[in-house]
Amino acid sequence: MKKTLLLAGVACLFSVSANAMDLNREFKPYIGFDYVYSHADYKKLAKDPKKDYNSGAVNLGTMITPYSSLEAFFQQSGERKSFKGTIDQVKTEFYAYGLDAYGYMPIGCDGFNLLGTLGLANYNMKVKYVRGSQNKQRMGYRAGVGMQYNFTENFAARVVGRYSYIGARNLDNLMEVTAGVKFMF
Repeated sequence: MKKTLLLAGVACLFSVSANAMDLNREFKPYIGFDYVYSHADYKKLAKDPKKDYNSGAVNLGTMITPYSSLEAFFQQSGERKSFKGTIDQVKTEFYAYGLDAYGYMPIGCDGFNLLGTLGLANYNMKVKYVRGSQNKQRMGYRAGVGMQYNFTENFAARVVGRYSYIGARNLDNLMEVTAGVKFMF
């Protein structure tokens, strides 16, 4: 169901872009790639797994107006290994996908924009112990602020700080910093 929702969101992004000429608006599809540093708040498992993750994210979006866009994303973290005591090894990783809405506000300097983002995401957390594993999915919301610099009309770089509330039994939230580039068509 959740994957269907994500695919429907991506299809809407491209269908809106396909009808851009009919609406006489400036719809610009884009693709982006981000590095994501995440710090996890594990509640009760604070001593077990490592809390910091390095991830990669790919995003597809479209500018709706000169000051707003919609973006679908997929994020995959690397696996983190840590030891619980001297015997048990704990491995954790996660992936997420969802939809974000961005708002842009130009500031005094040419090419610089402040940005804000709100979105929903499906998080899949995997924890592997020597004696077994857990795989939990949870919907969460995301909110962030950042800065974007447009080098040209088609190429931009951005940095975003984001809070992602997951509310799972063992994982409360993620604090993330993303840095990436996007290419507008």
